[in-house]
Amino acid sequence: MKQRIFFLVAMAALVVVGGHEDQSIGAETTQTSPAMNFFVSSAKSKTGNLGGLRGADRICQELASAVGLGNKTWHAYLSVERDPDNGNKPTDAGSRIGTGPWFNAKGVVVAKDLAELNARKGDADLFLNERGQRVPGNWPESPKPTEHDILTGSTPDGKVMAGRTCNDWTSDASNLQAQVGHSDGLGPGGDPSGRYSIWNSSHENGSCADTAPRGGAGRIYCFAVK
Repeated sequence: MKQRIFFLVAMAALVVVGGHEDQSIGAETTQTSPAMNFFVSSAKSKTGNLGGLRGADRICQELASAVGLGNKTWHAYLSVERDPDNGNKPTDAGSRIGTGPWFNAKGVVVAKDLAELNARKGDADLFLNERGQRVPGNWPESPKPTEHDILTGSTPDGKVMAGRTCNDWTSDASNLQAQVGHSDGLGPGGDPSGRYSIWNSSHENGSCADTAPRGGAGRIYCFAVK
C-alpha cells in the first residue's frame, strides 16, 4: 500500500513538472545572474493601463523580487507626457534607467551606456525576460503568438512620443495607441531592416484596449537604477 501511494505521488509530481515545462520556451530557463539589471517582463497586460509609471515600476520590482533581485530598485522603460512625480511635466524613458552598463538574466552585456543602448538593435538572444527566456517573436522556430511588441511610448532615442503613451499608461481606450519596440529586432518573415529592428520604437500598436494585435502582449522593459 505504501509503495502504491509513493508511486501515485511521484506520478503526480511528474505531471506538474511536465505541465510547467510545456509553458516555457524550450529549456532556456537558467538561474538568474545576480548581475542582471535589465529584462523584458514575463508579466503581460491585456491593455495599456498599467497603473501609470508607479504601477509599471511595481510590476518590474515584483518580477525582480521573484528571482531574488528585489534588493535593487527597478524602473519601467516608459515615457509619459505628464508625470505626477515630476511636477506633471514629461518624463522620458531614457532618463529613468541610469547610465549602464546593463546585463541580462544570463549576465551578458546588453549595452555599456545610453549611447550604445539607443544605437543597438533588438535581439531575441539578448532581450530576455527575468528568467532568461526569449520572448516569442519572429525569430526562427519561435513559439506563437508573437509577443515582441514591447510598450515604451518612446522615440528611438528614449524620448516621450506625444499621443502614444495610453494616456501615460492609465488608459484602456480603443481610440488611443502606444508606441512599441521589437525585442527581437525583427519584422514580418524575420525582416531585420528599417524600423523593424528598433528595440524601443518600431511602430504604434493597435490600441490601448488590446495590446495583442500587431504582435504584442503588454510586456515592458525593466531596468535597475541602483
